[in-house]
Amino acid sequence: MDKLWAHLIEVQPAPDPWVVVVSALVAFAIVSFGMSWQLSRGLITIAHEGGHALMALATRRKLEGIRLHSDTSGVTLTRGRPNGPGMVLTALAGYLAPSLLGLAAAWLTEQGRITLLMWTVLLFLVCMLLLIRNLYGALILLATGGAVFALSMYAPDNVQQVVAMVAVWFLLFGGVRPIIELQRKRRRRQARDSDADQLARLTFLPGGFYVFFFLLVAGASVVGGAYLMNPL
Repeated sequence: MDKLWAHLIEVQPAPDPWVVVVSALVAFAIVSFGMSWQLSRGLITIAHEGGHALMALATRRKLEGIRLHSDTSGVTLTRGRPNGPGMVLTALAGYLAPSLLGLAAAWLTEQGRITLLMWTVLLFLVCMLLLIRNLYGALILLATGGAVFALSMYAPDNVQQVVAMVAVWFLLFGGVRPIIELQRKRRRRQARDSDADQLARLTFLPGGFYVFFFLLVAGASVVGGAYLMNPL
């Protein structure tokens, strides 16, 4: 156990400035272009639904399961009071989760704790796998977890560092785009059961307020993550 813990908290040297910049540009390109975004958006959905699940457990709601779909949508099923703080916090957590996870990952990356970051992600994916309730969801989690495990076990440290930084930037940038897409759908009245509209029904605040709040947190996370990983 001592050896395992020492391996987990091992500190890697700081990356070269160009690695930080290039990884940010790569992640921004992935999020910006339609085809690459559609192929990778499911990773943001994993974080989104994981956020709902974590908050449901934290507020002591009964978590019945998670479903991830091939169209990159997902749903987290909980049981408990249909209103109240627990339900509000659970609905609030989804769109905030990718950005806040990205910010936490940026802090670990800045500290050089790449191995700890990857094993934390693995633990997160294993816990979600225990809660998944459809075959596609199980397959996407297994594929993602297998890729992270192979990276942590077999890739050189410099490769791990580059991939981790791209993933962190992807979470930060990828936390913003779904919120913008959500507001576009709301304007067209195509998302009447979105998290923001559910929150509007649970509270006295309009759905637009929650979209603005999601965007504010996501934007602050990008700024905070950029500050943490600033090579200068």
